[in-house]
Amino acid sequence: MKRLMFISLMLIGMVATAQTTIQGKVVDANNEPIPGANVVLVGKAEGTTTDFDGNFTFNTSERPPFQLRFTSIGFSDFVANVTSNNQTLSITLQEASTLLDEIVISASRTPERIFESPVSVERFGLKEIKNTTAESFYGGLQNLKGVDINTNSLTFQSINTRGFATFANNRFLQLVDGMDNTAPGLNFVLGNLVGMSELDVQSVEILPGASSALYGAGAFNGILFMNSKNPFDFQGISAYAKGGVTTQDAAGSNFYKDFGVRAAYAFSDKLAVKANLSVLTGEDWHANRTDDLNNPGADRSNPAYDGLNVYGDEVSTTLNFDAAAGLPSGTVGSAVVSRTGYNEADLADYGAESVKSDFAVHFRPFANDFEIILNSRIGRGTTIYQGANRYAVSGFTMQQHKLEIKNKNFFIRGYIVSENSGDAYDTRFAAININRAWKSDVQWFTDYASTYIPTYLGGIQQAGLTPEQASTNAHVAARQAADTGRLIPGTPGFQSAFNRITNDGNLLTGAKFIDKTKFRHVNGNYNFAHLIDNWADLQIGGSFREYVLNSNGTIFTDIDGPISYNEYGAYAQLQKKFLDDRLKFTGSARYDKNEFFDGFVSPRVSLAYTAGEKRNHNLRVSVQQGFRNPTTQDLFIGLNAGRAILVGSAPANLDRDIRTFNVSQSGQAIIGQSTVQIVGRAAYENAYSTSSLVAGAPEAVNTPLVKPEEITAYEAGYRAQVGKFTIDLSGYYNSYSNFLANTTTAVPFYGEAGDGGLSLLALQNGDYQVYQTYTNSDVDINSYGGTIGVDTKVGNFDLGVNYTFAELDVDRGLFPDLRTNFNTPKHKVKASFGNTALFKNFGFNVNYRWSDSYFWEASFADGPIPAYTVLDAQINYSVPSIKSVFKAGGSNILGDEYFTAIGTGNIGSIYYLSWTINP
Repeated sequence: MKRLMFISLMLIGMVATAQTTIQGKVVDANNEPIPGANVVLVGKAEGTTTDFDGNFTFNTSERPPFQLRFTSIGFSDFVANVTSNNQTLSITLQEASTLLDEIVISASRTPERIFESPVSVERFGLKEIKNTTAESFYGGLQNLKGVDINTNSLTFQSINTRGFATFANNRFLQLVDGMDNTAPGLNFVLGNLVGMSELDVQSVEILPGASSALYGAGAFNGILFMNSKNPFDFQGISAYAKGGVTTQDAAGSNFYKDFGVRAAYAFSDKLAVKANLSVLTGEDWHANRTDDLNNPGADRSNPAYDGLNVYGDEVSTTLNFDAAAGLPSGTVGSAVVSRTGYNEADLADYGAESVKSDFAVHFRPFANDFEIILNSRIGRGTTIYQGANRYAVSGFTMQQHKLEIKNKNFFIRGYIVSENSGDAYDTRFAAININRAWKSDVQWFTDYASTYIPTYLGGIQQAGLTPEQASTNAHVAARQAADTGRLIPGTPGFQSAFNRITNDGNLLTGAKFIDKTKFRHVNGNYNFAHLIDNWADLQIGGSFREYVLNSNGTIFTDIDGPISYNEYGAYAQLQKKFLDDRLKFTGSARYDKNEFFDGFVSPRVSLAYTAGEKRNHNLRVSVQQGFRNPTTQDLFIGLNAGRAILVGSAPANLDRDIRTFNVSQSGQAIIGQSTVQIVGRAAYENAYSTSSLVAGAPEAVNTPLVKPEEITAYEAGYRAQVGKFTIDLSGYYNSYSNFLANTTTAVPFYGEAGDGGLSLLALQNGDYQVYQTYTNSDVDINSYGGTIGVDTKVGNFDLGVNYTFAELDVDRGLFPDLRTNFNTPKHKVKASFGNTALFKNFGFNVNYRWSDSYFWEASFADGPIPAYTVLDAQINYSVPSIKSVFKAGGSNILGDEYFTAIGTGNIGSIYYLSWTINP
């Protein structure tokens, strides 16, 4: 009852009749209205915002005289004196002289200037969206300092900060209006494939580095926040149309188009709605590398050839021709032979598509800042995703549905995120099973050997060829014979087999993967500052999430039904200023608990000091601990990826993965059976390390089950406004423990690993299966780096330069097999040059990026990434009479193709024209 009375009193306070009413309008230096500007009562936690036309009405119980502070991102603050009730104010905000004056929320969950933020933060607002040179606002984020974008495909770009990047980037969190944009089953964000429409973006904020203390386990490497426009503040109909061409050596020139529309309307000061739709189509970057990474220089004439973007040739075996023919050893010999594969272009449709839609209802029952939001987002995409294999993702959909209640002091939101993999399939298994559809592996290798042996002997005995010449001719003849009847791309037989296999979810016979995983999430936050007379900023919050894994056994071990589990957390943060508001202390701590692991506390402490007579220098230091829970796949995957079977290490998962394997003729003679059943637990408890097999000294291993990874992060930074120069620099040092890692093990089909007898015979007979396990490394892993950015005005021109350094610190000599997937260049340089008003209504911008070379590690393939240079540019012209902006631009206009990961298509150039109405 007491709680109910307390809540009732709070609500009554929210709707109390105001005694003072102030009205007015906020405009910029050109007398254009500024929608969404903040109007805040100085010294109190009360305020409002301007509408689309810049108008505002502010009601308060405070009696004049008092002051109102007016703020808007991209503009300098202005404080106005209020001397009487019903006063009307006309406010003109000047463009901010420094980017550091812009307001962010993400760093502390409360509005503050970038200048005073306790940690590094980057921001991309309406001005930056207008002036971006990239074909999309999302692509433009790669020009921010410290931000990396790895391009998987035309519509799938993966953002990361501070190293350890793969396309399956589960270290970096992306929030869209507070909702986690992670695909529930894939465990990572698909870029902006199913994200937010460009027209609805109000701002993007990026926090590089660990942020677990406020945002939980997913915020391990950083967070991206996308904030949309509120329909109360941004009304009307907006639209854009963008068209152009993509050019790539492998794909040629192809048409690219992107259009979107946004409609928002406030029926009253209590009810507003908005809707968005955007559609992008184009030709994806073709991946056509045919080099064999394991055998440089080899091509299909090599019997063991395994091309990078050629699939099906992974199926190989060692053919002992002498044993097969009953000949003395050394007569014909033996050879590793692979089946003939198919090029990726024969297996994947490179038509890329992204369709994003959302609808929201905003209700303010008391016509103040108390707001109820119902929001639904549905995105559909077609792309190529590169993980352990290359996946053709067609018709992938993701939905987000949210109910949120908030005001300036609190929010509580509940939402559900679900995905449907659509017609997605694995291109590697498509090739493997197309081959097997017309001829089994056993029959194909038998046919190969049956032709090779007589052809070789004939070349030696009758034609007088050398053994090398005879072998070359025999391999050509053997492949031709074994491939007789092979399904050829473009023929009805191939297409029929392809259609059947890509709709079959059993990887023994098909290639389709099914995923309808979802999660439910509830989180809330309350700021008690107004209850303690703004003595300090005190926030308390928490969250709860439930996962429901549902792949019908094609990804997870959920063959007998969905798998559910949950996690929860709670946090508190205190922020207080001292020494004439020059020193700001921020302290926070968060407790998180996953049902499979012990709870973890993530603390963060930071100090920021503003120095200088003009308060134009800011120094900061921070230290925090964070953690990362194993993903749904780390825990419950059960997938045959071709080269290895992936088995997650949740205790309940180890006995769920049960597979049947054929035993060799030699093995059958030993154990008296033709097949064996292997349980996933054996990969962890009855196995040899594959590296020891390669070294020729088999060593039994017991692999510990996975547990959360931990980080201790130290950061120091400096921000300053020195004359016309804005300086922002930071450095960090990260120390990791229990680093999440994979190992590969070999499970013998009979015997116990380490028995010194039967299991070694299994290895000798080839009676074993390679598994990938999910565990933690005992290796001490550290990384460190820094960024520095300088922005200035040269006359009326904007000039910016930034540099990023990143380094991995691990002893490779002691741990040669460790795979960290750091995947980050040591040095990066970025620069921008532009003018938003070169002459009336005309502006331009140029972006330059240079990346150092680096080594790429990922489950698909490893290899070096050469250094590259990219130049983007755009010009824009505004026509105020029709509220339009016209833009012409291009990305990678120098035309030097490059790639950011091994196995993807080369990134070519995009040239575009766009028309935006009412941006």
